[in-house]
Amino acid sequence: MSHLQFVQSKLQPVSDGNTQLTAYLDAHNGIAWGYMHAEPRPCYTYTLLADFMRWFGDLTELIDSSPRQDEITYAVIASSVPGVFNLGGDLNLFHRLILEQDRANLLKYARACIEPLYLIAAHLERPNLKTITLVQGDALGGGFECALSGNALIAERGCKLGFPEILFNLFPGMGALTLLGRRIGHHQAEKIILSGKLYTAEELYDMGVVDVLAEPGEGEQAVYEFVRRESRARNGTLALREAREVSQPVSYEELMRITEIWVDAAFRLGPKDLRMMERLVARQNGKAEALASQAQGALLAG
Repeated sequence: MSHLQFVQSKLQPVSDGNTQLTAYLDAHNGIAWGYMHAEPRPCYTYTLLADFMRWFGDLTELIDSSPRQDEITYAVIASSVPGVFNLGGDLNLFHRLILEQDRANLLKYARACIEPLYLIAAHLERPNLKTITLVQGDALGGGFECALSGNALIAERGCKLGFPEILFNLFPGMGALTLLGRRIGHHQAEKIILSGKLYTAEELYDMGVVDVLAEPGEGEQAVYEFVRRESRARNGTLALREAREVSQPVSYEELMRITEIWVDAAFRLGPKDLRMMERLVARQNGKAEALASQAQGALLAG
């Protein structure tokens, strides 16, 4: 059974008007699930970003209107695209806006990326909610940043995560240093960012980046096991998170200032850098086409 079939077999879908993020609610266990499936590529499109904000708005409204503020205790961000969590920013859009020297719209897109990432890190600014990012495929660039934004990161063995931005002379400017630095220290975070390397979930687990390592295809079960284990000491774990947020706060202002530095750096890229970006855009497109072909083949086989 695939990971999406596992969830669908247990939960009822929430009809919220989203087109690139499908939401489910497990009211019995107090878990809200959100599965990304951006098109035409599994990256952060404007539509997906808007879907995130709509879903988060629905969730906070549901939490705030509930007589018991702890009825929804977890929000899980995952992907229904086989083999891919998220490939990151829309490089095709980046490339076009840089060529057009359109700083205003590149900054607008960067801000649109920061807003849901900050809310995931800040557990929607609701003290009894905890966010979990569930990685069951590749998480690159902004996809890795999203994975890092969860209060807990669960990844299946064999998944690859990394920041390829240095390959085209840029850096991941939408939360990487902030979020990774708080997990393993800024010196080690910089080494990972500058390497441009893809790391396995197993390697990142050993480094302390991944919190829970799951077997392939067992990510959802790992979420439920994590929730069951934490329920035994939930008060203590929430209090510890609150203390960590005092010690190592993640502020919206910090994320925005860094993304402004990223935008300025993007407009200093040279022709060689942009050609490398073009090659990575082609890889994103190729990955998307291969996934679409696989999905069509599965439908025909069924």
